[in-house]
Amino acid sequence: MKNHLFDALLADRRQDERAFIHLADGSQWSYKTTLALSAQIAHVLLANGVQPGDRVAVQIEKSPQALALYFACVRAGAVMLPLNTAYTAKELEYFIGDATPTVIIVDAAREPEIKDISQDAVVLSLNADGSGSLSSSAAEQPSDFTSVARTADDLAAILYTSGTTGRSKGAMLSHANLLSNAQVLVKYWQFTRQDVLLHALPIFHTHGLFVATNVTLAAGSAMIFLPRFDAEQCVALLPRATTMMGVPTFYTRLLALPSFTKELASCLRLFISGSAPLLTETHIEFEQRTGQRILERYGMTETNMNTSNPHDGERRAGTVGFPLPGVDLRVCDPSSGEQLAQGEIGVIEVRGPNVFQGYWRMPEKTAEELRQDGYFITGDLGLIDADGYVHIVGRGKDLIISGGFNVYPKEVETVIDAIEGVLESAVIGLPHKDFGEGVVAVVVCQAGVHLQEPEIIAALTDQLARFKQPKRVIIVEELPRNTMGKVQKNLLREQHTNLFNRDNGRDNGRDNG
Repeated sequence: MKNHLFDALLADRRQDERAFIHLADGSQWSYKTTLALSAQIAHVLLANGVQPGDRVAVQIEKSPQALALYFACVRAGAVMLPLNTAYTAKELEYFIGDATPTVIIVDAAREPEIKDISQDAVVLSLNADGSGSLSSSAAEQPSDFTSVARTADDLAAILYTSGTTGRSKGAMLSHANLLSNAQVLVKYWQFTRQDVLLHALPIFHTHGLFVATNVTLAAGSAMIFLPRFDAEQCVALLPRATTMMGVPTFYTRLLALPSFTKELASCLRLFISGSAPLLTETHIEFEQRTGQRILERYGMTETNMNTSNPHDGERRAGTVGFPLPGVDLRVCDPSSGEQLAQGEIGVIEVRGPNVFQGYWRMPEKTAEELRQDGYFITGDLGLIDADGYVHIVGRGKDLIISGGFNVYPKEVETVIDAIEGVLESAVIGLPHKDFGEGVVAVVVCQAGVHLQEPEIIAALTDQLARFKQPKRVIIVEELPRNTMGKVQKNLLREQHTNLFNRDNGRDNGRDNG
């Protein structure tokens, strides 16, 4: 029996001496070198008690050795549990207790505190420079390894969701989930062996680890592998790349550099953005600067990629394109579950080989979000326009119901963002004694611009229905974001939850009439 994911992506490259990983200092790792190390690490995992289906928790910095560890987990039949490097020991205690890993791998500096919460797991270290007890043990092992048999339905990874509305859920992803998505994206985005991906994403998240890396593997191409995003470093390295995957913040920071020119951008055939919405203004500015359109797509932890703007064809700003081949997408009424007509806003549901197997040890939550017909209820609100493009208007939990009227934050944000001097905005609902929830806009101004609340309120008077207009506008220097660039509206709601109480109900005289 074969190892479904490894055999498809890597088995034929064990003797491939072509460059796989390019580092910023000019050094490189071949496929052969990386896979030889993965074999050695797989031996270490087995020597420390890892059996097929066991979890291996990983909280380490980005490095070529970290990728070799990912491949080793696949080869050993383990289930990889990548964890955000920003998580504290207290936060890790939940994940370790829930997933019960056999082995935990962390930076050496964290090893003592992790051992205190490791329960019965073996704790090994792997540092950003490749050193650590894992590497020392691996150096003593042979560089060939017979991969453990794993089927398409066996788990390859568990990725925990952010947990903003309760305790984090572990999304179970199978070998087939990861492989099918990578193979579809290679064709859809037209990756070939000649491509070199500029990779500045973290690898504890599905975007950097499973989309960027697996697409590279499926195409047999290469990556420029950066430990983190640095705009000036990326500009310096662009001439060595052909493609780039990023989050919106990457592109806004590139555009802030005069050195990011049309001539420089012409080195790349494709810029891809995801993990958070890309402002229409950023789309326009990027195209004006470079002559190219960013390709925006839509995915999530539980599904990898669901939709994408086309490689050939119109990449439409403000949309996430069309369902990928093999993915079914529908928009349904959040209450009844009935499918809605084209153009109507509802909750997005998806079905396909990319959709996860359920939530780890949460059968009730799995049953709530995975329908009997195979559709996953994403929790994202959206619509399909007359041309078939999918629009995301917000998260279901971000929907504001003010005075009985539904307010979709994205619609309000789009209007606010178009005001001269506004850089970006986030619209939230806060408790209001009269309306249940009051619409509140949190706004960041462009550098050197000092807009005031009354100015923004006045600019919206003729742009939005009264019930959609913010009752308050809060000016801030920046919006809180997670590591993938998504605005953390839950933090904004927590920070300002008593706004209307503090103001004794003051709301700029706005009612819902």
